[in-house]
Amino acid sequence: MIEAGLEGINVAATELSEVDGAQGTLCVRGVPVAELARRAHLEDAIALLWDGALPGPDLDGSGATAGQERSQRLGAARVRAWPLVQRAHEALSAVDGMVALRGGLSLLDGADDEEIVASVAVLVAAWGRRRRGLEPLEPDPALDHAADLHRMITGIREPAGARALGRYLCTVAEHGMNASTFTARVVASTGSDPVSAVVAALGALKGPLHGGAPGPVLDMLEAVGTPEQAVPWIEAELAAGRRIMGMGHRVYRVRDPRAAVLEEVVTQLEAAGIAGDRLALARAVEAAAGSVLARHKPGRTLAANVEFYTAVLLDAVGMDRALFTPLFACGRVVGWLAHVAEQRASGRMIRPKALYVGPRPPAA
Repeated sequence: MIEAGLEGINVAATELSEVDGAQGTLCVRGVPVAELARRAHLEDAIALLWDGALPGPDLDGSGATAGQERSQRLGAARVRAWPLVQRAHEALSAVDGMVALRGGLSLLDGADDEEIVASVAVLVAAWGRRRRGLEPLEPDPALDHAADLHRMITGIREPAGARALGRYLCTVAEHGMNASTFTARVVASTGSDPVSAVVAALGALKGPLHGGAPGPVLDMLEAVGTPEQAVPWIEAELAAGRRIMGMGHRVYRVRDPRAAVLEEVVTQLEAAGIAGDRLALARAVEAAAGSVLARHKPGRTLAANVEFYTAVLLDAVGMDRALFTPLFACGRVVGWLAHVAEQRASGRMIRPKALYVGPRPPAA
C-alpha cells in the first residue's frame, strides 16, 4: 500500500509544534501561534523552539533578559557573517534569490545555529540590495534581528515596519512536518551537519508548490484591480481551471490560523498609514473565492493560507516580491534547526521503502 506524498503518515515524534488541520490551529510548544507572533522578535521564537520556553524576566540581576542576551548574540553573529557576503559574491549575482541564498549558505563550514540564522538574514538582505543595484549594508548588532534585517534591506530604520516583519518571522518560524522540514530531518538523520540540512531544506522550499505563492498573490490582486471585480475575476479563473493563489492548504480544511495573524498585522499597519490600500482588495478576493467555490462545489472549503496575507504584509513594509520566499526562509530556518536537533537526538536514520512496480526477470 502506498500513501501518495506520505499523506497522513507520521514519520517522527516531535515536541516542537502541533498542526490541527480540521480545527485550524497551530501551537508551537503549546503556545498558540497568535500569542507567539505578538512578541514581534524572532529571538523569542528561537527561545521557544530551541530552549523550550519563551524568555522570561531578568532573574540574575544583570539587567538583561534572556531575550536581550539572545539578541546580542545574534547581532554579534550577523557581524561575523558579514564577510560571507564577499565570499559569496558570485552566488549573490544569481537572478533567483533562493539560488543566491543556497549558494551563499553552502560556503559556511562549522557554523553553529545562531551563525546559520544570522547568515541567512545577511545573505538575503545583500542579495535584495544587489538586485536593485545598491551596495549591501553591514549589520548593526545593536538592533534586534528583525529590525536589522528590515534595515539591511530597505536602508531605513522604521520601527513599525520592523515590528511587522518580526511578527511575520515569528508566525512562519515553525509549522510541523512540511516538505522542507522533512527534508532537513532526512539529512540530519544521516549524521550530516546542520548547514547541509538547511541547504537541503532551502532546495525544497524553492519549489513553487511549497514556497512560491506569495509573489503571485500580488500579481493576482493587481489583476483583479478593485473589490467590485473580485467575484467575476474569481468566477473566470475557476471556470478556466486555474488556481487561486494564496487560497487553500494541503493540511488545513478551514482558514489557516497564520492568515488571521498576518491580517491583524496588516490592519495595524493600515491604521498607522503604512499599508496602502491592498487590505480591502485582499479581503474582497478572499471572500469572493469562498463564496464562488461554495456555489460551484458545495462542501469544499477554499480559505486563505499563510501566503495570502504574507504578500500584503511584506509589500506594505517595503519588501520586493522577489524577496518573499527568501524572507520566509529567514523565519523558517529557526524551525528547521530545531527539527535538526530533535532528529539528531533520536539517532535513527530515515530510510523508507519503495514499492517496486517495474518489469521483473522472466520466470525460469
